[in-house]
Amino acid sequence: MRSAFAACLLSAMALTPASAGEGGFAKPTLVIEQPVAGMPSGSAQSVRVLTATFKPGDRTVPHTHRYPVTVYVLEGAFTLEVKGEQPVIVKAGEAMVEPADSEMIGYNRTDGETRVVIFYLSKPAEPFLDAMK
Repeated sequence: MRSAFAACLLSAMALTPASAGEGGFAKPTLVIEQPVAGMPSGSAQSVRVLTATFKPGDRTVPHTHRYPVTVYVLEGAFTLEVKGEQPVIVKAGEAMVEPADSEMIGYNRTDGETRVVIFYLSKPAEPFLDAMK
């Protein structure tokens, strides 16, 4: 279960390419490592890698996730407001883990586009998010 999630994260990390003709090896750079609770259990999990682009002022719907979500910011800055907690701002090249079962809204509060890659590990066929009513 965790190995599938770790493999997903490793595949998305920036790799330093070797110069042409050098025949070197790419070396991954650790972006984030964080213990998390609430990961799915069972013999099979579904790994999802999603992308999202937020124009200035865009936001997510108010929602929760059943399992933790990892967000990597490619461009711009992403602000996450989790109910009862201080807002978190994640900038390009940084990552964060969104907690499971917490009400939240994500925003682009910059003047430019924000692009993110989202990693989600869940039980098969479970939704990515549950919109708040």
